[in-house]
Amino acid sequence: MKVNTDGVLLGAWQVEAGYKAILDIGTGTGVISLMMAQKNPDAFIDAIDIDEGSYLQAKENFMNSQWPCRLTAHHVSLQSFNPEKKYDLIISNPPYFVDDLKTANHQMNLAKHSIALSYADLLSGTRRLLSDKGKALFVIPAFNVPMLEELAMNNKLNLTRIAEVIAVTGKKPYLALIQLENRKAHLHKEIIEIQNPDNSFTQQYIDLTKDFYLKF
Repeated sequence: MKVNTDGVLLGAWQVEAGYKAILDIGTGTGVISLMMAQKNPDAFIDAIDIDEGSYLQAKENFMNSQWPCRLTAHHVSLQSFNPEKKYDLIISNPPYFVDDLKTANHQMNLAKHSIALSYADLLSGTRRLLSDKGKALFVIPAFNVPMLEELAMNNKLNLTRIAEVIAVTGKKPYLALIQLENRKAHLHKEIIEIQNPDNSFTQQYIDLTKDFYLKF
């Protein structure tokens, strides 16, 4: 199973346990959902993806995991997903690029560009499906933070936690981990550094992710 560093970071950053209903938007191979199942032993997780190949891969990975009864993959878009419940945790590694040039590969475009799921749709869908006391976590490019924060405000969601992610110590942040809630709260800020200048992983990154590698 292909493991995406961004997804692992987001799943590891979600430090709380005890969630019961979790939604993974754009699940891909299902890595984040598997991490949530490991971390939340009483949770039932719905994982949605509009790409059929990703849906089938996630479904297979769920069936081969330790938690097949608590993980359900759905081949559906967020816009068309209408469950009868709301979620106390929504988590997503959404498409990266908003206005960049597309490639000739349609599957790559779906995965990396917001042609199937814009940030506006992501935030409105989150607002629709998030429980009153729930939390939503996203990983996005650092340069898209102002845009997402504005869309969150338009949907009456509040930024309560943010981590700037630095690939190599001394470089500028390239990713941001975002936490949104319905409630207003003091904004907690932090920095996560992945690698040292010699390309070894930082102790911070090792400590953050050590519970998940080789678990699936």
